[in-house]
Amino acid sequence: KATVSVLYWRGAHMAAVPASQGSLGNVRNMFPQICSDPKFVYLDSAATTLKPKIVSDTIDKYYRQQCATVHRGMYPLALKATDKYQQTRRKIAEFIGAQDSQEIVFTKGCTESINLVASSFGNRFVNKGDEIIITESEHHSNIVPWQLLSQRTGCKLRVIPMDPKTGHLDYSYLERTISPLTKLVAVQHKSNVTGVTHDISKITEIAKKHGAKVLVDAAQTCGTNVINVQKMGVDFLAMSGHKMFGPTGIGVLYGRKELLDEMPPYQGGGDMVDRVNFNKTTFAPVPQKFEAGTPLISAVIGLGAAVDFIEGVGRARISKHVNDIGDYARMKLKEISEVKLLPSESGVVSFTTSQSPLDTATLLGETGFAVRAGHHCCQPLHKKLGVSSSLRVSVAPYTTKGDIDKFVSALKVVLKQLRGGSS
Repeated sequence: KATVSVLYWRGAHMAAVPASQGSLGNVRNMFPQICSDPKFVYLDSAATTLKPKIVSDTIDKYYRQQCATVHRGMYPLALKATDKYQQTRRKIAEFIGAQDSQEIVFTKGCTESINLVASSFGNRFVNKGDEIIITESEHHSNIVPWQLLSQRTGCKLRVIPMDPKTGHLDYSYLERTISPLTKLVAVQHKSNVTGVTHDISKITEIAKKHGAKVLVDAAQTCGTNVINVQKMGVDFLAMSGHKMFGPTGIGVLYGRKELLDEMPPYQGGGDMVDRVNFNKTTFAPVPQKFEAGTPLISAVIGLGAAVDFIEGVGRARISKHVNDIGDYARMKLKEISEVKLLPSESGVVSFTTSQSPLDTATLLGETGFAVRAGHHCCQPLHKKLGVSSSLRVSVAPYTTKGDIDKFVSALKVVLKQLRGGSS
């Protein structure tokens, strides 16, 4: 990918930068939100990434010049919209190493992708007494759907423990616990609290020995890590568009075609049918079978532009930058005596102080710093770590060491204010 050109903007002027040249400092110029307010420091990229201009321009162009529905009209605009929509499907398939673009289903987000599997795969393959295995470090979106499936079917949930000192999973527990009753292992690729990336290949190796399927929540890695679903050996992979520099309201479910073929529809409506009469309906082949109704056309096309952005910069470069800035943030935060770092790796740094996370984040926000405070949709993980909430800094390719320096300085001032000292 080193020969791919990256598009970035300085005001209204576009330039092309070979991805093999220059530092990631140029990336900041691709993000209008940063350019419009250089003093603003955004450190909440694990929640959602900022959007490069190529994404907003692509969506704007669709609505201004190319607006038409897909899969229905035979006029040129409709055909062009359909081609762009399907082009994104092919891009995503290549992006994650899928065997066929038919294995790519567009959803409203990573959460809906997981719910689709819990509903459709669960209804088809999971019965009373069967088991689903999840982990202690999961986001709520990879816990609650399986609890709902358990309530519907009577299946049992088992939970892989997490080491509270490191944030890593106890893979030996999986080896001891998995059995022929295990239908699925559902695990995040990387924690949105600790930043720990789990060993998916090891999990799939253990699961396959017992005939269990594997679903991976890749919300935190789809925009930074090289992912190859065939090499990883996963059966399902859920992705979030807005966490990979794309629009909100769009996600992806990868599923092995032979599994998707056997799974019943998730929703009913137009575009997912073959023939309909009052006695029986037959369904379209995958992926259309799982994409009922008018799809999220503009968001899908915008997601395609986000993939172009990521591939232009290069995932290896993005990942290295994010890890380097994360390491720098950990080093700088250790300079503050009352900061207690939670287990932390890569570009996600969660911590507590002697002060309320909410009060601290609020005051930081008032001075131009965007950080996250709370349980980050991971209450069981926080409970395991012995805290109810935390502050979180999460970085992206547009984050600099200067951003971290400014943040740490501001944090020292805010903590002093909350202790009752003057600024």
